[in-house]
Amino acid sequence: MERTTCNDALRSREMQLQALFLAGLEGDERAYRSFLSVLSGHVRGFLRARLQRQPSEIEDLLQEVLLAVHNGRHTYQTDQPLTAWVFAITRYKLTDFFRGRSRHEVFNDTLDDAAELFAEPHLEPAQASRDLGKLLEQLPERQRLPIMHVKLEGLSVTETAQMTGLSESAVKIGVHRGLKALALKIRGAL
Repeated sequence: MERTTCNDALRSREMQLQALFLAGLEGDERAYRSFLSVLSGHVRGFLRARLQRQPSEIEDLLQEVLLAVHNGRHTYQTDQPLTAWVFAITRYKLTDFFRGRSRHEVFNDTLDDAAELFAEPHLEPAQASRDLGKLLEQLPERQRLPIMHVKLEGLSVTETAQMTGLSESAVKIGVHRGLKALALKIRGAL
């Protein structure tokens, strides 16, 4: 049931991003700005994980990805997942970035890094969802539920408090402590 809730949250995020993007294509500037803002956070995190040795390159590459998404927006097929389309663009830009590095730098990358970089785009969201689900399962409910509702589903602290029966203060504390615990678990896995 918990994994289903996490998958539902990710599907909800996909639908929210797609709705904002499509509204932007129809001329809603505010929706398009919101789409770019939310997308920036996701892409930045993805790039940060892959460019740990070049943190100064993240923002430049992020801007290239956002520009490519904007310039290629007419190529998006509405019956396809938006995140897969964006991931393909991001992967292409990341590949270009690595292709432009010196021969010495490329030879120092591990094969595992290269395999991850060239993974199938449709596998990445499923893998991320599974990994996130596993991590969230390890948290106590008082931390897991606030993170799922506030951070993944985008609900307010008040809405989450009403849904879970926790106080607003407990929701805020649950998010803070839960994110801290997740960060420690992720660092321990690296």
